[in-house]
Amino acid sequence: MKNIAVIGAGTMGNGIAHTFAQFGFKVHLIDISKENLQKGVDTITKNLDRMLAKEKISEKDKEQTLANISSFIDIPSGVKNVDLVVEAATENENLKLKIFSQLNDICDENTILASNTSSISITKIASVVKNQERVIGMHFMNPVPIMKLVEIIRGYNTSDEVTEKIMKLSEKLNKVPVEVNDYPGFVANRILMPMINEAIETLYNGVAGVYEIDTVMKLGMAHPMGPLQLADFIGLDVCLSILEVMYNGFKNPKYAPCPLLVNMVQAGKLGVKSGEGFYDYSENKKAEKVSAQFV
Repeated sequence: MKNIAVIGAGTMGNGIAHTFAQFGFKVHLIDISKENLQKGVDTITKNLDRMLAKEKISEKDKEQTLANISSFIDIPSGVKNVDLVVEAATENENLKLKIFSQLNDICDENTILASNTSSISITKIASVVKNQERVIGMHFMNPVPIMKLVEIIRGYNTSDEVTEKIMKLSEKLNKVPVEVNDYPGFVANRILMPMINEAIETLYNGVAGVYEIDTVMKLGMAHPMGPLQLADFIGLDVCLSILEVMYNGFKNPKYAPCPLLVNMVQAGKLGVKSGEGFYDYSENKKAEKVSAQFV
């Protein structure tokens, strides 16, 4: 596989495009918004500049990576003559079903269709595709160019051949692919999100403050960042969406989102992306200042 299409130029999409392009693949980055496309390419350029400053890549590497990326504002043009499509659109089931239904109509029947979904059923996504054996999950971790893990999710009908191809492809990106089966939250978020939710419950119940909860987990459990800071980094809306998928999928109250999380999302306090979550990011994007409502 040499030609890759990535649908969605947001945080995950531009990171996936960056990674494929850096390893010599020709990438079609697709987004319906010209503004989002430009932001995506700008982000890739900034990230390459950081790598260049740290002497992890050369100027030539940077130029070649950017040359490997082409931008498209419509899916039909962007997925033409590609070997693999990686969907990295918003974590919304109806949107993903719409995209895969469209891919079913316009892509060659041998094109592998992957989703970067962090929780939505690959089997459900594949249900709108005729050749369901070619649909698979490629759940990259954020930030994509740095994080080694790729969760490879097999849908109910995903073939051994497609799974093998995607496992080997991930290794070519210098990633560590881990094969998992298709259940709500897969492995990463099935374990991570209840921990984040419990940290929010701990704050909600007044057991300890934001700083204290994160410090306990960083210093006591050797986590690189605390769960509340991590929730801000992921996006509280994304955390809520994943918890709702697991709660609806398992019908188990242990996955029910904390009311504080629900309220914060409804109030638009989404974390780093909105400038405020459990921490205040109005001055910088480091979690140094606890949000006023929790002081």
